[in-house]
Amino acid sequence: MKKEIIYTKDAPEPIGPYSQAVKIGKTLYVSGQIPLIPGKMELIENNLEEETNQVMKNLEAILLEANMTFQNVIKTTIFLSNMADFESVNEIYGRYFNSENAPARETVEVSNLPKYVRLEISVIASETD
Repeated sequence: MKKEIIYTKDAPEPIGPYSQAVKIGKTLYVSGQIPLIPGKMELIENNLEEETNQVMKNLEAILLEANMTFQNVIKTTIFLSNMADFESVNEIYGRYFNSENAPARETVEVSNLPKYVRLEISVIASETD
């Protein structure tokens, strides 16, 4: 299968040697997104709700570029710098998924994240037949 690089200007530029997403066959692997504002490459900080919404908007832009939506997401990983933020992040994250077919997920606390942000989320999505 051919590896296809997915890129959109509507999501932040990669801040390292990686792609926003890679599609192989029907499966899309989206790199972790942090609360960077596309184009400006400025961080949203000091408001967890705005930070989480920006991360989800960044993911959505990449999914749309691959002709997918959150309904195509089959797996997510949430990285938090403080598990005390779980409830707030989970509530906002939940607005983007239908609870009847929500993806598999893990949430982990880590000691640090790129640019010292509080959260990062990555997803795996798949085309439906």
